[in-house]
Amino acid sequence: MTTTLTARDLPVDVDLPEGSGSSPWRQAQVLARRSLIKTWRTPEALIDVTLQPIIFLALFTYVLGGAIAGGSQQQYLQFLLPGLLGQTIAMASVSLGQNLNADIEKGVFDRFRSLPISRSAPLVGAVLADLVRYVILFAVMISVGTLMGFDPVSAGGVLAALALSMAFALCFGWISVYVGMLVRTPGAVQGIMFLLIFPLAFGSNVFVSTETMPGWLQAFVDVNPISHLVSAVRGLMTGGPVAGHVGWTLVWMAVLLVVFAPLAVRAYRRRA
Repeated sequence: MTTTLTARDLPVDVDLPEGSGSSPWRQAQVLARRSLIKTWRTPEALIDVTLQPIIFLALFTYVLGGAIAGGSQQQYLQFLLPGLLGQTIAMASVSLGQNLNADIEKGVFDRFRSLPISRSAPLVGAVLADLVRYVILFAVMISVGTLMGFDPVSAGGVLAALALSMAFALCFGWISVYVGMLVRTPGAVQGIMFLLIFPLAFGSNVFVSTETMPGWLQAFVDVNPISHLVSAVRGLMTGGPVAGHVGWTLVWMAVLLVVFAPLAVRAYRRRA
C-alpha cells in the first residue's frame, strides 16, 4: 500500500492539499516547501543572497569604483553589476551542499529513510528551494542597482541574464552537492567551496577588465567558466557580444553536469 507524505512526517510542518498524491515530483515539492519554511523561520540564512550582495555592490562601486574606472562610479556600476550578479548567483549554490550536509548530520535523512518516499526527493526538493534563493538574490541586486543608477538595455536582456545565471548555478551546484556528501560538517563544505570559488571569482573579469592583468593570468581568465558567464550576462544586460560567451557558458554547464552530477548522485546514494 502506498502512503501519502504528510505534514506530520516532516521535521518542519508542511500542509498538503486534500487528495494530494505521493509521486516523486510531488514529494520533492513538499520537501522544497519544507526547506523554504525552515529558511523563513531562520531569516539569517538569507544573508548571503540579501545583505551580502548589497554590501559587495556598494563597497566596490563607491569605495573602489572611482579608482578602477578613472573617477566614474556610474560607469563602473554598469560594468560591475552584471558581473557581480552572475558570480554571486553561482556562489549562492554553495548553500545547497551545506544544507544537505546539515540535514544528514542532524539525522533528518534518517527520518526521510523511514518514509515511503523516493530517495531522490530530498535532493530534488533542495534544488527547487535553491531556485527561490537565486530569484531573491536577483531581485535584491537589480532593485538596489537600479536605485544606485544602473541602466540595463532592456527588460528582456535582464530576464535572459537571470535565466542563464540560474541555469549555470544549478550545474555548478553539483560540485557543492558532491563536496557536501563527502565531508563531515557544513562548515567544511563552505571552506572547501570557497577555496574553489574565490580563485574563480577574483581570477575573472567580474571586477576589472582583463587587459589590466599580466599575461599568465589572462590565460587563466580566458578559460575561466565564471568569466564566460559574466561576459554573457554583461552583454545581455548592457549590450555587447553575447553569442560566443553564451556558447562557452553552455559548454561549461555541460561539462559540470557530465562530470559532477554522476559523482554527486553516487555520493548522495551512499550517504543518504
